[in-house]
Amino acid sequence: MSYSSIAWLPLAAGLTVLGLVLSYAVLRRSGVRPALRVVAVSLLPIAAYLTGAIEMFWKIGVAIGQFGTGFAFSTTKWVGIGVTGLAIALFLAAGGREARRAARDKRKAARGRQDGDAEVSAADGRRGALAGSSTAATREAETRGVPATRASVPATRKTEAPAKASRKAAQPADDDDLKDIEDILRKRGI
Repeated sequence: MSYSSIAWLPLAAGLTVLGLVLSYAVLRRSGVRPALRVVAVSLLPIAAYLTGAIEMFWKIGVAIGQFGTGFAFSTTKWVGIGVTGLAIALFLAAGGREARRAARDKRKAARGRQDGDAEVSAADGRRGALAGSSTAATREAETRGVPATRASVPATRKTEAPAKASRKAAQPADDDDLKDIEDILRKRGI
């Protein structure tokens, strides 16, 4: 069957009229917006005929059909299909390696951050334990009446408050140092 053996004008006009009738039904049922969409789609067959797009699509379909039927008994075309498949497989394999490598690097970075967080929290725990033990030693020495260090002054309730405030003031400085270290480790991906 060739392109010229089909009466394209009546076919395109019939599809357009059918669409317009359908759009009237949609207008009554759903409203103006859906009906306008159906009208727009209904006008496409006659527009394709008038612009020559139907003939173009016909020729494209014939060319694809001839290309497909040429594969049936052609050894060279089957080898070409095999080479194309090999190229696609190699391309996908190369992409898979990169994806696995990126995932592995991401896991290492996450582990490094978790280990770093654990070390930082362990260091904070040790500092707290040391601070707690030194405070306990100071209190024990004070109860005996012996100064714990040369610079320590016997603690009274009035002087304990400034000591606590100074400890609290010292903690943000330690936290700032730890934040600096964490930033350096993050920049290096550890």
